[in-house]
Amino acid sequence: MESKRQQKFGRQIQKDLSDIFQKEFKEIFGKAMVTITDVKMSPDLSAARCYLSFLLADDIDQIMEELDVRNKAIRNALAIRIRKQARIIPHLAFYLDDTAAYAAKIEALFEGLVIPPSDGIPSEEL
Repeated sequence: MESKRQQKFGRQIQKDLSDIFQKEFKEIFGKAMVTITDVKMSPDLSAARCYLSFLLADDIDQIMEELDVRNKAIRNALAIRIRKQARIIPHLAFYLDDTAAYAAKIEALFEGLVIPPSDGIPSEEL
């Protein structure tokens, strides 16, 4: 369970990172749209796990590798934005958030279910 402080700081990191991605590092994503779905902070606020979701992305693995390569530059851009509010600039780790794809897969499975009709016996009699 995250504390209020972790949640508040995570939301601030999420907001600042989305702004940084849109303005300063848009060449990483090309035509793909990126959404930072969640940021989980460590208890001491020194590490941030950032979960990303992509739309219209051709090669997500290549984008994730590029984020790892430019992690230091992204952290530096974040430091410039939050240096007055934070004592420690958190280390960033980027993860792919595939919950939307997982939900679509489960929905497709439900759509594919074939439920045979009952034999005419009302369920109350069972």
